[in-house]
Amino acid sequence: QVQLVESGGGLVQAGGSLRLTCAAYGNINIFVAIAWYRQAPGKQRELVATITRGGSTTYADSAKDRFTISRDNIQNTVYLQMNSLRPEDTAVYYCAEYPNRGSWGQGTQVSISS
Repeated sequence: QVQLVESGGGLVQAGGSLRLTCAAYGNINIFVAIAWYRQAPGKQRELVATITRGGSTTYADSAKDRFTISRDNIQNTVYLQMNSLRPEDTAVYYCAEYPNRGSWGQGTQVSISS
């Protein structure tokens, strides 16, 4: 079983940027697609972006034009570059297989101050 571990969260001001990292302990290419999800306080977890093994990407409307998902198949890593951050982006961010099969990591906290 390949474990995915998130990192890179933090506290930034609105308008700032963060890059999240999803490191796979094992061969990330066993997953057809990887996604970033997020869960804000009191809300359901939502899909932010996906990337397939071949590099095709999709984004939630809230992430389009601000976030970029990418992957390095040699380094077994998936990234989420987040720019122009807003207070409503505050959430715990998770990376996981897509579609998810019920397995979640610890996530990484992203907090955006206004």
